[in-house]
Amino acid sequence: MKTEEILARLVAFPSVVGTANHDIVEWIRTYLTEFGAKVTVLPGPEGDRSNLFASIGPVDRPGIMLSGHMDVVPANEPTWTSDPFTLRREDERLYGRGTSDMKGFLACALAALPAIASLPLSRPLHLAFSYDEEAGCRGVPHLITRLADLCAKPEGCIVGEPSGMRAIRAHKGKAAARIEIVGRSGHSSRPDLGLNAIHAMAEIVAEAVRSAEALAEGPFDGNFEPPYSSLQVGTIAGGQAVNIIPDRCTIELEARAVAGVDPARLVAAVEAKLESLADRGFKTRWDSLSTYPSLSLNEDAPLAALLRDLTGQEPLPAVSYGTEAGLYQAAGIDAIICGPGDIARAHRADEYIEIGELAVCRTMIEALGQRLCA
Repeated sequence: MKTEEILARLVAFPSVVGTANHDIVEWIRTYLTEFGAKVTVLPGPEGDRSNLFASIGPVDRPGIMLSGHMDVVPANEPTWTSDPFTLRREDERLYGRGTSDMKGFLACALAALPAIASLPLSRPLHLAFSYDEEAGCRGVPHLITRLADLCAKPEGCIVGEPSGMRAIRAHKGKAAARIEIVGRSGHSSRPDLGLNAIHAMAEIVAEAVRSAEALAEGPFDGNFEPPYSSLQVGTIAGGQAVNIIPDRCTIELEARAVAGVDPARLVAAVEAKLESLADRGFKTRWDSLSTYPSLSLNEDAPLAALLRDLTGQEPLPAVSYGTEAGLYQAAGIDAIICGPGDIARAHRADEYIEIGELAVCRTMIEALGQRLCA
């Protein structure tokens, strides 16, 4: 099948993050099996979502893994000019939800598989397709814990997030959380009888601001912009009317960590401040929304050299967005980012990928297959 045809099939599955993905997993499993791949479907604890792992070649030898996520963000933007789950071609562009982020990469890997399967591989090529990446990389940890049962430890992992086919060696880690404070309502004329949840949350926000200001003092990593870790409160909601003591307030905050810094540590002071409110009668709740480590691959790593050869370009030092690559590295597998498309087109109406970008990616993967014969 042509890459465009496979992409059309993948886009047609509305595999929105946080929803069941059996249909897209089963289609990919059937396709891979036709070409002799060893395929394992790995159900997640949610019960209605699965990761998929497949191998071509001798799985008892270290190989290379191509990693991507099957889920997409919702397509609720009112400015879509066509059905987001029907691939539309216009000149050299292919429009549809997930075309850049990141079903385009999945389509290239699947399209290249028949050619790779016909090669005398001395090392394997693995495909690791995950779910719920868009919810903070929630699916792939379950896949990573099973790798030792599925294959010899891979030499490296190429995560195909949209990068314009320029390899990327690093990204920041992230921790995000939702905080809820519940107080006691009442008439605003008697604040002594209530517990104002917004006032209490103001203390939490102030702690977050203090933490953010401290992070700007370092440690520093000049590969990133800004070159330090960061923290911000992104949303806040609470209250009913100006004359009612608000009994509930919620915020969402995130921290982004430079390499070598644990993202969870960046929000520890905020979490400790929240816990102190219990002594004053407030009920509190901290829900982790996402957490993943940073990625930092050495410039002289063999995987960086491999991508330099395959793409003909020097890998970029770092990007601001996060991926599953840091989780693979944390598991002891060198990882790098390289995929077709542009992250600036993702998560917006009329997301698209260019046909030429798909061709370059497929060529790279097929060239990788040739390397695995040596």
